[in-house]
Amino acid sequence: MTTSQPPQHNEPWSIRRLVIWATEDFRSRDFDSPRLDAELLLGHVLGKTRIEIILEGERPLDKAELDGFRELVRRRRTGEPTAYLLGTREFYGTSLEVNSKVLIPRPDTEILVEVALERTKERAAAGNAIDLCTGSGCVAIAFALNRRGWAVTGVDVSAEAIEVASRNATRTGLSFGIDFKIGDLFAALEPAHQVELITANPPYIPSDVIPTLDVGVRAFEPHLALDGGTDGLVVIRRIVEQAPLWLVPGGVLALEVGYDQGPRALELVKARGFIDVALHRDYGKNDRVVCGTWK
Repeated sequence: MTTSQPPQHNEPWSIRRLVIWATEDFRSRDFDSPRLDAELLLGHVLGKTRIEIILEGERPLDKAELDGFRELVRRRRTGEPTAYLLGTREFYGTSLEVNSKVLIPRPDTEILVEVALERTKERAAAGNAIDLCTGSGCVAIAFALNRRGWAVTGVDVSAEAIEVASRNATRTGLSFGIDFKIGDLFAALEPAHQVELITANPPYIPSDVIPTLDVGVRAFEPHLALDGGTDGLVVIRRIVEQAPLWLVPGGVLALEVGYDQGPRALELVKARGFIDVALHRDYGKNDRVVCGTWK
C-alpha cells in the first residue's frame, strides 16, 4: 500500500498496523531501513521509544497523531533523511541536534574522533584543539567529552551551522572548555592560537559527483559542506598548507577524506613536512582519516 495516507478502515489504526503499513510503503521505495524508519518516525510523533512502540502495538492513534505521522511519511517519501525528520542523530554515544543546515553525522566520522584521541593520549590531561568545518559540532563535542581538561574551538563558515553546534554543546552539558567561531578555516582564529591538535571533516566530494549522490544527500544536505571542488581536495589542500602555522611542535593534524582520496591526501600531508603520517580505515574498510605529526 503506497497511497499518501493510511487507507480507510473500519478498525482503529493501531501502532502495530501503522508500522506495518509504513514499512511496506518505505520498502516499496527501496529505502535502506524501512522498518527502522517507520518505528522511529512513529515513535517521534507519539513521544515513545522503539521498545514502547513494540510493547504498545495495539494502542490506537487519534486523528492528530495520525495526521502528524502521515506528514512525516509524506516527507520521507521525497527522500528527506530520517535524521532531519527526527531532528536528532546519535554520534559517538551522544544524541545531537541536526537540521538541513548541517551534515548528518556518519558512523565513519567516529574514526576521526578515535584517531584524535589515540594520537593525543600522551597529553590527555590538558591541551588545545581546533575542529575545522565543525558543522553540527559532532567531532569537537565528542573529543571534548573525552578530554575534559582540553580547550576545544570549533570553526565553520556557516553561521547557521555554528548555531546548531552551540546548541549541541549545551545539550551535552559542555558549559566550559568548548567554543565555536564563524569563519573560513583559520581566519576565524587569533594569530597566536597555537594548538596540539587540529581535526577537520571538510567538504571533499568532487563537484561533478554531487549530482550522482543519493537524493537524501544531494537534495537535502548542505552543498557547502559537501563540495570539495574539481577533485574534492581543494579545502583539504588549504588545511594541510596552513595547519603547521597553528600547530605546536609535536602537534597532530587529523583529516577525514573520501574513500578514494587516501593515497593523494597522504602524499599532501607528507609533502608539507609532517611525520608519522598514517591512513586509518573506516568500518567499511575504506581509507577515511589521514593524520600526521608536525615535526
